[in-house]
Amino acid sequence: MVRLLKRTNREYLFLGIFIALLIFLDIFDKNEPGLQWHKIVYKLNYIFAALTVNYYLLPRYFYAKKYGAFVFCFIIVLAAVVIIDEYLVEWLFYRNSPRYENVLYLMTLIQSLPTILLIIGFKFAWVATQKQQKIDSLKRMVAESELQFLNSQINPHFLFNNLNNLYAFALENSPKTPEIILQLSSILRYMLYDCRDKTVLLSKELDNLNDYIELSKLQLGDEGRVTFNVEGDPGTLRIAPLILMVFVENAFKHAPASQLSDVQINISVKVLNNTLSFYCENNYSGQTNTDNLSNGIGLKNVKGRLDLSYPDKYKLTIETKNNWYKVFFKIDLSDD
Repeated sequence: MVRLLKRTNREYLFLGIFIALLIFLDIFDKNEPGLQWHKIVYKLNYIFAALTVNYYLLPRYFYAKKYGAFVFCFIIVLAAVVIIDEYLVEWLFYRNSPRYENVLYLMTLIQSLPTILLIIGFKFAWVATQKQQKIDSLKRMVAESELQFLNSQINPHFLFNNLNNLYAFALENSPKTPEIILQLSSILRYMLYDCRDKTVLLSKELDNLNDYIELSKLQLGDEGRVTFNVEGDPGTLRIAPLILMVFVENAFKHAPASQLSDVQINISVKVLNNTLSFYCENNYSGQTNTDNLSNGIGLKNVKGRLDLSYPDKYKLTIETKNNWYKVFFKIDLSDD
């Protein structure tokens, strides 16, 4: 209610300034210096007619899509303006002048229309602006809801994959099980506490990524080789959480899923001039169908998050060539 009153008061304020400007421009005449009361009264007649249209006819008929009734009432308002002009205002200021004897309805109508239409146009422009603000607000709300939905899908997706792996190690009574639990605990702590905000420090995201890679290397064992290189200083740059992890997680799914040995995964991160460049590649067996892997929940989510969080600020390229699956990701992390 308070917000509505503020919007209404703001409308009246701007409308008052607009009307005052119209009156000033009309009465200012270098050939007739001083206050011209007859011009003010003429203008007030037109203004009152325009306000009647704005705050009575438009809400009652036009916005209710009763266009016929609106046109009929609008014509009546214009007729009233002409009659008041010719028989009241003219009588007040020119009853002893030959001008009073000349009744020019069409000329009076033509003179009144610019002021009336300008004020009505102001109302339409104001309403359109308010509607656009509401639309923008709704779009932001929808985008935030979609982003929260996508974020909520990431954590279960990650847990599902890693708990399955942990279960397999536990069944084998592997000595690596405690180490895996510690790595997983570190990652979950990051996801539960640091990822509540829309963005996190890039340095924390990279630390978490390193923990995830170490955890995945333990699960990979001696079946392959993994490299991870970071170049540049992340400083105070911030990024949407878990963006990079999805690509790395996808790589650790691709390679082992299609081959039993000689798994190769290369990951590199470069930070330069507020821009993050990320590269991830993994080999796979050409005899295994990996189409479903490349279209999993994780990649769909990260693309959706990037579109919502960084519109027109990122470039993502994914290609498969010569039994290598490659991801190149570049994003501008500078503040707008």
